[in-house]
Amino acid sequence: MTNNTLLDQLNWRYATKKMDPTKAVPQDKLDIIVEAIRMAPTSSGTQPFELLVVTNPEKLEAIQAAAGGQAQITDGSHLLVFAAWDNYSKERIDAVVDLNVEARGDLPKLHAYYDNLKDNYVPRDAEVNYAHAARQAYIALGVALVAAAEQEVDSTPMEGFDPAKVDEILGLPERGLRSVVLLPLGYRDPTGDWLLPMKKVRKSLDTIVTHVD
Repeated sequence: MTNNTLLDQLNWRYATKKMDPTKAVPQDKLDIIVEAIRMAPTSSGTQPFELLVVTNPEKLEAIQAAAGGQAQITDGSHLLVFAAWDNYSKERIDAVVDLNVEARGDLPKLHAYYDNLKDNYVPRDAEVNYAHAARQAYIALGVALVAAAEQEVDSTPMEGFDPAKVDEILGLPERGLRSVVLLPLGYRDPTGDWLLPMKKVRKSLDTIVTHVD
């Protein structure tokens, strides 16, 4: 697949059902996928999530149990856990302002913009804010899926898990985080994955796309 187009890479990737536990993702490929996640766009540049890269066997087994026994979690070499902020706060938004000032200087409208953000976000219900932060994590997930395909690394996005149990396993509540989605990384087992030979199924362009001229 090397040097193929983006569409070739997207056609190559699929939600891998069986990974080969003897094959590990090399560090250089993992680094590229993680950096792509860090570079993903988010609303107002807040990046209201963190990424946990889990390789600890005991943690992986516990998370697998909280995810209905999905084998990719332990057969893959790395598990990416996207964990969103449990709420927006003045301190968290101020930290974003500080990053902007450090990188771009103290621009005239910078503080006014983020003061308005605080006025709108901080008073909202925590569940509303968590849902907004989780949507930003999903943007990063999409970038991760494409980056993994570009690196010829298999992945399986997972929502089928008990978030409260995963949060407990990883100590997320004390960090002000809540797990959103899991992404095992590894390499497909061509002899054991029932989905691999299946044709990719997607809606047709005229079904999914409407042009508004």
